[in-house]
Amino acid sequence: MGNHLSTVFFGVKEPNGFVQGLQQAIDQMNGQDGIYAGDNLFTYHRNLGFLEDEALMRAFNAHASTDIEKAVLWRISTVLWGVRNGLRLEGDFVECACYKGTTARIVCDAVDFANQPNRHYYLYDLFDHDPSLPHHAMPEHSKQLYAQVKERFSGFDNVTVTQGKVPDVLADVAPQKIAFMHLDMNNADAEVGALEVLFDRMVPGAVLILDDYGWLAYRAQKLAEDPWFAKYGYRVLEMPTGQGLLIK
Repeated sequence: MGNHLSTVFFGVKEPNGFVQGLQQAIDQMNGQDGIYAGDNLFTYHRNLGFLEDEALMRAFNAHASTDIEKAVLWRISTVLWGVRNGLRLEGDFVECACYKGTTARIVCDAVDFANQPNRHYYLYDLFDHDPSLPHHAMPEHSKQLYAQVKERFSGFDNVTVTQGKVPDVLADVAPQKIAFMHLDMNNADAEVGALEVLFDRMVPGAVLILDDYGWLAYRAQKLAEDPWFAKYGYRVLEMPTGQGLLIK
């Protein structure tokens, strides 16, 4: 049992005062265990079983370097759960909008993906901000990021990093059967476009993680995706992490 504490919270007026308020709340607890604070989450007296997951924590400590990457551990553990489920199924793995590749690299190390026979991980991103497209810039978007992410996975013959606009690029590079999919594109049209191409390729039992589904700032994605899934008889589970979860 342990705690995972971060000072990363989004949408607060005065971060120091906000964190001080959380500390005051913690000080009032009977037993200060099982606390997760960060990434707009504050919960306590939980098992936080992922902290006892040696493979995950070893990979997380090796690759999560920024404050934000360290704050989103619960989200990363959810992705890892979906990938581990996918290893029981037929098909490959997909992440649309991998950014720096941090989450995917942690997951790959945690499951020893380099030594998974007949498995492939497909990663997609623009990598460089294009003002003509409806996506927002991230701090490390650059002309060099694509090469940096390819280098990050240079030891994985079964990981393909593709630069391009989703869903357009999926016509050139995409698996035929998908055992796990992670969408994190911060854009409703792009995510629905990816679903139009790839959802049918998900095998029964495959997990889909929608990273932005529960975040108010990206409510447009929920409003676009709910009716899309409803057409096929599905409902997305909104997670406290801000992710959405669906099992095919």
